[in-house]
Amino acid sequence: MTTTRRDASPGRAPSVHPLAAADAELPLPRVPGTSLHRQLFLVLRDRIVSGELPTGAALPKEEALCQQFGVSRITVRRALGDLAALGLVERRHGLGTFVRGSGRVARPQPTLSFVDELRRLGAQTEVEVLAFAKEPPPAQVASLLALAAGEPALHALRLRSVKSTPLMLTDAWVPAAAAKGITRAALGKKAMYELLLQHGVRLGRVVQEISAEIASPRLAQALATEPGAPLIRLVRLLHDTQGKPVQHLTVHMSAERSRILMEVKADAVNTLNAGLVVHDALLASGAAPS
Repeated sequence: MTTTRRDASPGRAPSVHPLAAADAELPLPRVPGTSLHRQLFLVLRDRIVSGELPTGAALPKEEALCQQFGVSRITVRRALGDLAALGLVERRHGLGTFVRGSGRVARPQPTLSFVDELRRLGAQTEVEVLAFAKEPPPAQVASLLALAAGEPALHALRLRSVKSTPLMLTDAWVPAAAAKGITRAALGKKAMYELLLQHGVRLGRVVQEISAEIASPRLAQALATEPGAPLIRLVRLLHDTQGKPVQHLTVHMSAERSRILMEVKADAVNTLNAGLVVHDALLASGAAPS
């Protein structure tokens, strides 16, 4: 579908929004800090993963890719080389480049409750405790946990993996009063929420925020992905039954390996339970969230 400007003068071709030109290719933007071969790699990879380029399909010739995206042959070859290194394409001498597989994995729908799913995650994954210490949290975290400036809290950084493939990096802060009795060894075996329950904390409401982030070199290394790759970022603030915050949790996951599903009942659609879209640009201008 194309979009036409209302002020287009007679005889002039209507302007087409770039996103509406599905069949047209646009030159890759020259953005400082973003290599052209990386951009082309991501475009082609997304087409393979989505199934637009199915297994066995031939990619356009190098010359055609150069013309379509306005890049050099070296850029095209580097992008195709990266795809081949991931096993997504096969380069056949004299014939071209062909899709080997989409890399997609069948995704069955979850059938367990939230808590049951957490238990299964803990039972079926390996956990590595990367950091464990009592120290003052960052100012924003301290404020959300209602801690005084400089007041220490338990800090636990953990990596969950399955068969050596990283799934999620969790960064948890727990007020010292709620963290009594929690040890590094225990965190290597059980989830934080289970340990909180064992030590007398009764969980109440949870407020969480879901956003996107690009992988920094540190996060990319931990999650075995490339710097600049898309990540899911989930921030969760847990309260006890008295409304007191007992845990601040930040989770990073690869968007290529993980997803977040929510089920919202009809009577909760118009409540915060269904989620709220917050536009920071609107908040900065004084407008209310939508």
